[in-house]
Amino acid sequence: MSTKHTTGTREQWLAARLELLAAEKALTHRSDEVALQRQALPWVRIDKTYRFDTDDGPATLADLFKGRSQLLVYHFMFGPDYKAGCPSCSSIADGFNGVFVHLANHDVTLMAVSRAPLAKLLAYRQRMGWAFPWASSSESDFNFDFNVSFSEVQEREGSVEYNYRRGGHAMDMTPVPKPVEEFAASCGTDGQTYRRDRPGISAFVMEDGEIYHTYSAYARGVDAIWGMYQWLDRAPLGRNETGIWWQRHDEYAVR
Repeated sequence: MSTKHTTGTREQWLAARLELLAAEKALTHRSDEVALQRQALPWVRIDKTYRFDTDDGPATLADLFKGRSQLLVYHFMFGPDYKAGCPSCSSIADGFNGVFVHLANHDVTLMAVSRAPLAKLLAYRQRMGWAFPWASSSESDFNFDFNVSFSEVQEREGSVEYNYRRGGHAMDMTPVPKPVEEFAASCGTDGQTYRRDRPGISAFVMEDGEIYHTYSAYARGVDAIWGMYQWLDRAPLGRNETGIWWQRHDEYAVR
């Protein structure tokens, strides 16, 4: 059976590839420009004291830096009532688990932070075979202040603000969308509870003893660090998605 996709000679492929290469280079240059724009954002000093539970005991936000000047936080969806971490966040963590040691040797600490109690986080980390540092913000407003966790009151009032806007995100839809319910079930909770925690990235810098918030990204702003999608975007059939297809890496029948 012949393919339905366009075919051609090697010469035709090369001509099309060179045209694509020009587009890829333009995209790379634009990405470099956006990175500079990101770094040029004004810094906002953190005056509030946040408390965390870590492997090393109670910690402040300053302690999370581990002596380095920069801190990257992955807001991992693992609410207090979850029995397991979010499958999407887990696939993202599979990617950065091998990266955090390189960043640590480049003056950057990469830390996951979640609202679940530390014991739950560490047990799940052991199950997944990860080694990156993970802190619990269960006794802190940290997740709420950085717009990745929301209360029942916010839900009732319609004041949930995620990805820099109020409402409009797929997770805010009523009734709770089926994929959200499916993910919630895989975490041992219900959709309403599951969606009170969201994914995101936040960046901080320490200078002269002061901590500043420099950047946060949410929703598809996290795509760039989701390793499996960067590979799929280069596969012949691309993302080729019709629904939820991924699981935690220890749940696949074939590995």
